[in-house]
Amino acid sequence: MADAPKKDLPDTYGILTDEGIEKLRQRIGIQVNKPTPPHNYEVTWDGTRHFAFGYGDDNPLWCDRHYGESTRWGGLIAPPNFLYTMGESDAPPITPEVKALMKGDPLAGLGSYQAQMEFEWWRPLRLGDSLKQRFALIGVQVNEKSGFAGRTVSEINGYIYRNQNDELHAIQRGTWIRAERHASKEKKKEYDLPTPYSKEYLAEIDACYAAEKLRGAETRYWEDVVEGEDMQTIVRGPLRTSDIVIWHIGWGMQLTPPGAFRQSYKIRAKVPGLYTPNALNVPDTVQRLHWEKDWANELGIPIPYDYGGLRETFLTNTITNWMGDDGWLWKLSCQHRKFVYTGDTYWIKGKVRKKVQEEGRNEVHLDVWVENQHGTVVTPGNAVVLLPTRGKPVELPKPAAEDIDAMYAHEVERLRQ
Repeated sequence: MADAPKKDLPDTYGILTDEGIEKLRQRIGIQVNKPTPPHNYEVTWDGTRHFAFGYGDDNPLWCDRHYGESTRWGGLIAPPNFLYTMGESDAPPITPEVKALMKGDPLAGLGSYQAQMEFEWWRPLRLGDSLKQRFALIGVQVNEKSGFAGRTVSEINGYIYRNQNDELHAIQRGTWIRAERHASKEKKKEYDLPTPYSKEYLAEIDACYAAEKLRGAETRYWEDVVEGEDMQTIVRGPLRTSDIVIWHIGWGMQLTPPGAFRQSYKIRAKVPGLYTPNALNVPDTVQRLHWEKDWANELGIPIPYDYGGLRETFLTNTITNWMGDDGWLWKLSCQHRKFVYTGDTYWIKGKVRKKVQEEGRNEVHLDVWVENQHGTVVTPGNAVVLLPTRGKPVELPKPAAEDIDAMYAHEVERLRQ
């Protein structure tokens, strides 16, 4: 919704105060429901295929109906980031007192900037699986002298997913930096915008596409991994508006409740702040800054830009290509540091940092990152992959607790430390 008239705003609006931080901390660990329904209520071959095609991945583990039957999984499984499209909210009802505590934003008027996304996966999603999701604030960390905007707050949100058997599937942890807008504005820098591509550069992109290979059924054994070795580079792009359209087919809308025409009208009638007039004075989703230049310009952005979630799938794509059918992507963490605009190209790269054997796990720790066509690292990250040895297959990792309440308590305590 639009900001209230200035005369109605409190003196602390847009200012980071100790009182606001304390009110935010009071919300830690309270499980609440996501306001929008999931794009997929269950895992289907169509759903996994459309999602994977949306980020340029044709791995048969999730794109071929029958391929997985001959693998250790015994059937089709979903790509790691498919959880983005799932998760029916099932948080328990909250009391009127807690509802009052959760009303409004204790840091109203401050900017909110996605800084980091982490995933931890414990078991695969198979055909017919459904997911339940719970959301909670799990950590609040004050940064007295951040390089971004002076004093800031890191707001860490946790999304825990469990399947129809109440088995935990994964956790997604997102960190958003809350900062006073005037301070963060002073820290903004200009970045190179895309320019027309030469035939030679486009040929280089096409050659990388042509060379991309999946490890697939050729097992990558832990013993054969060499520390310091490079992973295969893959490319995605140059990013087009049509790519964003195809991405949304598999990903859903995420930020705007789903539905067009009459459904869109019904959403707008309930939450008018999600829609603003376009050039023809027609209400349209505020999310269109990812494909409409005029609206991006209204918000101070030179041209439309991508989604962090899209880059996360690129990182998992290069990892699953590398590890093969018998590996397991256990952990991924990445930071989205710079804009990637329509017209930019993604070069996804990686390197083996180390390999260790710990508590029966054969771990390979990877450094992975996304560069644009200017050679600028836009999203650095790291991952942990579990690989088989010649004498032992991968054992799936276990969460700290199978009970969802115990798992949230563990997360809150971990971040408190």
